[in-house]
Amino acid sequence: MYDFANSAFPTLIVTVAYSVYFKTIVAGGGGRGDFLWGASLSIAMILSVTVTPPLSAIADRRNARKRFLILFAYLCVLATALLGNVTAGMIFAGMALFIIATAAFESSLIFYNSFLPDVSTPKTIGKVSGWGWGLGYLGGLLCLFLVKPLLAGGFSTDNLPLFRMSFVAVAAFYGLFTLPVIFWLRENKTKSTISNGYGAFAELWNTLKDTRKTPGALRFLVAFFLYNDGIVTVISFSSIYAVSTLKFSMGEVLGLFIMVQVSAGVGAFALGYLVDAWGPRKTILLTLVNWCVVVIVAYFTDTKYVFLGVSLLAGLSLGSSQSASRALMASYIPEEKSAQSFSFYGICGKMSSVLGPLVFGGVSALTGEQRSAILSVLVFFVAGGVLLWLTPEPRKSALPNRNT
Repeated sequence: MYDFANSAFPTLIVTVAYSVYFKTIVAGGGGRGDFLWGASLSIAMILSVTVTPPLSAIADRRNARKRFLILFAYLCVLATALLGNVTAGMIFAGMALFIIATAAFESSLIFYNSFLPDVSTPKTIGKVSGWGWGLGYLGGLLCLFLVKPLLAGGFSTDNLPLFRMSFVAVAAFYGLFTLPVIFWLRENKTKSTISNGYGAFAELWNTLKDTRKTPGALRFLVAFFLYNDGIVTVISFSSIYAVSTLKFSMGEVLGLFIMVQVSAGVGAFALGYLVDAWGPRKTILLTLVNWCVVVIVAYFTDTKYVFLGVSLLAGLSLGSSQSASRALMASYIPEEKSAQSFSFYGICGKMSSVLGPLVFGGVSALTGEQRSAILSVLVFFVAGGVLLWLTPEPRKSALPNRNT
């Protein structure tokens, strides 16, 4: 249910609605708008990376993963609701609120992902992770339908207040469907030897050293760092690219991403079962081949219908690649350090999220067009795929059974 709730934020705020609103209305459009949007994403990821590692150690020590999850979830809800007050020219406020919301959202995922081994078994971890991502896309799809009347009028003067109201609606959706976490999520108690004060930082360092001892774990994290860079960049700039380069109307963008949500949900459900049958590493490699095809076709196309087709193809890999990555990471972690181990997984994802949007925004600002920027994403998929290809399969016994 938390996947169902939180997907409204990346779908409507990061991808479909606020991204285009910020570039077009708040920042005034152009390559400058791309750069400011990319910078906002990068700053948010740096902030999350700074905050979550020590808190994850504290969460493992005090069995406080659920409390931190709820804290960051509702901080994101609050900041998202306040985006409804951001109007043309309010660049600082628009960036600051988005940075806070995104950093809180990403931080909540660290603690949420650490529950995956608690609610699954070694044989079902791919399916459970896939169902989570799949339900997430259903949540994003439902929220898209709910706010579509507010967004369909685009950026006309009469419709701008309704457009901003959609940000408040996203916050309400997120907050409402996070309530099951508060009432029904159980946190398995673990024993930790971590001490107070600087012991949290020392234990994080020890966890990193333990990760290096697990065959393939550190190499996977570096590969994830690279290919996730491409995924995050595509997500963050896809609507902006559709509107700015291919001249989609806001109504066409909404229709496009409704269909993408469906294909992403199907991909997450289906490949979740493939992860259990075939293994997460091979499944991720399959999705990366698909991502390379998506980027190359998007670079060459001038046709909306072709872009629609390639977007549906991207949707199939969108949730499945991240779901399989979450399952693969879970196979490396020790029971008593789940939050800390997932914090390193999150650090790789967030640090990669710093680089990709900056590269895209910088190339767009320098060249004055987005086609070269979209092609730059291909480098991350190829490099990450090659490194993952060279990563050994995890031991089947690595994942503890905590489904008690």
